[in-house]
Amino acid sequence: MELKLEQVKNYLRVDTTEDDELISSLLFTAKKLCLGILRVSSFSELGDEHDFDEFKIPILYTVAYLYEHRENADFRELTLILRALLFNHRKEEF
Repeated sequence: MELKLEQVKNYLRVDTTEDDELISSLLFTAKKLCLGILRVSSFSELGDEHDFDEFKIPILYTVAYLYEHRENADFRELTLILRALLFNHRKEEF
């Protein structure tokens, strides 16, 4: 199951459509960041035992972090937090 724009906007508590394009691009970036940390190119590579729901919180957290820190995001801090959240699912090698 994929995260929909409306789900992300609800998580961010955004009611307007003004930032829809920005939020959509942040959602794309958040997925790519999580996939990079997991060392896979798609969530399906992790196997059937992994439910996409397990990855929703790290993705939503990333979108929220990037949305709130648009001008001064600390990617090192973000990456460390994502590694902690995704550590159990991370592949050991590329």
